[in-house]
Amino acid sequence: MKLKNLPIGQSSFENIIKNNQIYVDKTKRIYELITSTQFNFLSRPRRFGKSLLVSTLKNIFLGNKDLFKGLWIYNSDWEWEKHPVIVIDFNSIVTDTVENLIYSIGKCFDNKAKEFGISLEESLLKLKFKELIVKVYERTKKEVIILVDEYDKPIISHLGEGEERLDIAKKNREVLKSLFGTMKDEQVISRLRFVLLTGVSKFSRAGVFSDLNNLNDISMDSIYSDILGITEDELEKYFHDYIKVCANEFGITYEKMKEKIKDHYNGYRFSRKNVKVYNPFSILNFFSKREIKNYWFESGTPTFLIKLIKDKNFYLPQAENLLVEESIFSTYELEHLNPSALLFQTGYLTIKDYDFETNEYVLSYPNKEVKYSFLKILYKSYVEEYDGENLYLKLGKYLRAGDVESFIETVKSIFAGISYSVGSKLNEANFHTIFYLMVNAGGTPAEMELLTCEGRIDMVVETKDRIYIMEFKCNQSAEKAIEQMKEKNYAEKYKNKGKEIILLGINFDTKKRNIADWKKFILSKF
Repeated sequence: MKLKNLPIGQSSFENIIKNNQIYVDKTKRIYELITSTQFNFLSRPRRFGKSLLVSTLKNIFLGNKDLFKGLWIYNSDWEWEKHPVIVIDFNSIVTDTVENLIYSIGKCFDNKAKEFGISLEESLLKLKFKELIVKVYERTKKEVIILVDEYDKPIISHLGEGEERLDIAKKNREVLKSLFGTMKDEQVISRLRFVLLTGVSKFSRAGVFSDLNNLNDISMDSIYSDILGITEDELEKYFHDYIKVCANEFGITYEKMKEKIKDHYNGYRFSRKNVKVYNPFSILNFFSKREIKNYWFESGTPTFLIKLIKDKNFYLPQAENLLVEESIFSTYELEHLNPSALLFQTGYLTIKDYDFETNEYVLSYPNKEVKYSFLKILYKSYVEEYDGENLYLKLGKYLRAGDVESFIETVKSIFAGISYSVGSKLNEANFHTIFYLMVNAGGTPAEMELLTCEGRIDMVVETKDRIYIMEFKCNQSAEKAIEQMKEKNYAEKYKNKGKEIILLGINFDTKKRNIADWKKFILSKF
């Protein structure tokens, strides 16, 4: 079977089309955008196709109709009028100091001017940007298109790197604030046809966009929920042959292969509308290598996020079902970083549910790739295993086998290996967090704080043959934990599953920084 080429690492629309690579047609959504609004902002996690969107828009506005044969927009009523396009790609701009940022953006403007056969006289960045737009308009007699890719790189590339780098981020923010405010200038705004800024994060109006407060933020608009990413229908339409080949190599049915792919890579949701998409980077790499691996996660380590989570004492188990208000999506500030907002914007959490009555969102991990990779790296940031063994990998094996004694002894060994700097700060919440991390890091699904009619279960682990219901105590007794589970009938919701139910009470000693005692109680199969 001859498979169509995959656009691995490709963000150029022209190259994808000319090299006969798969392009998931997003031109209907793009048409809806460019025919309805003028100033737009879109945030999405890294490796989600923002640069390809910018490239596609550039070719539409340049009037390169022939490149779009076979795509939705080709047969639409789009007039293919050629416009001057100015692309500002912050991936290629130097951002290490505010001086270099200003110089690099200035050089970018000078180079753009040369492309249009004009020269710029202004030296101040804000004035130079205005001069560029006005002169390009005068030269071409056409309204100008401004496309800004990864606008926030001069800020977020410095986060989590100490006070000196944070100061650079703040200075860079002020440069961007002034620069983007230029597009609100009366002489400029009348000469612009369309503007799009893309990035990972959305800084609030008091920050970068306070001078450009007419931006239409489409990041969480239902109509554009699938403008980036790959929907289930698109996966079937464009990658049918690849799914077929992979199913054959895995030795499973086509439908089972789809389930595996969905379980590992689907699940991103960016609006109230329940539309979920796959991360394109992961999907393309999976079909290329035909291995279930954590491609997106391995392409960038979230060291800053991990530091922030620990510094803010963010209770990680709540990330399974994190209830948030809508306001967190637009309150991203350098001085007051919110772990919940940051986890969502960077793609480690996504929308799981939305309540129309309360206007509240539930966030959770999008899929297995993100969840287990993220929890594993967090686990390793807390735990030092001096013997070099990956002890956490044994935990799932013991639970699947019903070997609770070996499970507990391994957990004790892990806690014994935690450094004093971490161990000395262990309290009940931290104990819960590390316990949650060590079980999940090994790939064993563990859920925490599950609500029942009688109370809240600390942890549940379900294997093929068993369900473990766990209650944790600190400086009390394991017996008390068992009594609580029996009294509140925590096992009730798991009856009729045909599995053995094991109640497991664990008491943690904060002075010894380890498990003091534990007890199990086995219920018959229901």
